[in-house]
Amino acid sequence: MKTLIALTAAALVLVGASAPANAKGCIKGAVVGGVAGHYAAHHGVLGAAAGCLYGRHRANQQDRQQQQQQQRQGQVNAQEKM
Repeated sequence: MKTLIALTAAALVLVGASAPANAKGCIKGAVVGGVAGHYAAHHGVLGAAAGCLYGRHRANQQDRQQQQQQQRQGQVNAQEKM
């Protein structure tokens, strides 16, 4: 068990050090998913991975919605100037 934890920690350090990543939404989703997975069936790592994926998906959706709102607002402002 200690070996598994050590290997997982080493893999996380290597992945984290490889390139800076935009983790918007991932951390919160991973925490929630990890806790839920731990209590549901002792699969905290799987829950954290799924939570991270969902958190990224949700953050991307919110970014797209904000961009669309900004574009609409820009179009409205452009029409008002005419």
